[in-house]
Amino acid sequence: MAPKTYLALLRGINVGGKNKINMGQLKAVFSEAGLSDVQTYINSGNVIFSSDKDARSVQSLCETLIVEHFGLTISVAVLSADELLDAIAHAPQWWGAAPDSKHNAIFVISPARAEDICAEVGEIKPEYESIAFYGNLIFWSAPLATFSHTRWATVSKHSTYQKITIRNFTTAHKLAELAKDR
Repeated sequence: MAPKTYLALLRGINVGGKNKINMGQLKAVFSEAGLSDVQTYINSGNVIFSSDKDARSVQSLCETLIVEHFGLTISVAVLSADELLDAIAHAPQWWGAAPDSKHNAIFVISPARAEDICAEVGEIKPEYESIAFYGNLIFWSAPLATFSHTRWATVSKHSTYQKITIRNFTTAHKLAELAKDR
């Protein structure tokens, strides 16, 4: 298998002083494990690299490395650059359009699936939020003024929260740009 570009998105690190992982150290650990062209983006656990392994093997490797080197059990969403670029190309027109809204990319952590995550959270409140998914990427937007009224504003209180990792619109687009440039 020829090397493929992947993104590993670590869930819940460097938030509020918890689950601290230094990105330089993470990059070194991934490189030493045989992943190539390793690059990190911002401090929230976004790693781009190449590997000749399949996505499931890469996910398992990343999670194992984090336990072994940082002592943290962290879930990792892994997707290929092609998957991210394809999903972003199929994003709904409303995602990222309104400047007074929150726009999130919700990455589903395998083996969970986007449709199951949406079903677990329940029906959205269409007067307050919009949601769509493509592959295992969920696109969600809500006006800042009514954010607290949305179904997805409470997802952190739901068991589903452990099956996702969230990036904002800007970060998702920057990751796609970095992946495209490889």
